[in-house]
Amino acid sequence: METSAPFVGYDMAESGRVEVAPISGETPFADHLGETVLAVSEEGDPDSGRLSLEISLGSGRVRCETWSGNLRLSSK
Repeated sequence: METSAPFVGYDMAESGRVEVAPISGETPFADHLGETVLAVSEEGDPDSGRLSLEISLGSGRVRCETWSGNLRLSSK
């Protein structure tokens, strides 16, 4: 039986490519590993059609949004 490497990216056709990598201190999620998600909210911009997702955790929030086809992550 063949197993795949744990950090292999994959193609999602018209949605783009997903690159999977080990987590490091360079991602806003790094400070929240192991925490329980308290709330998730979605925000939409009717003019651009852009969606944002905000994930609330015990020690802060991580916001996920798209900009010019790129996924942007920020932490509050």
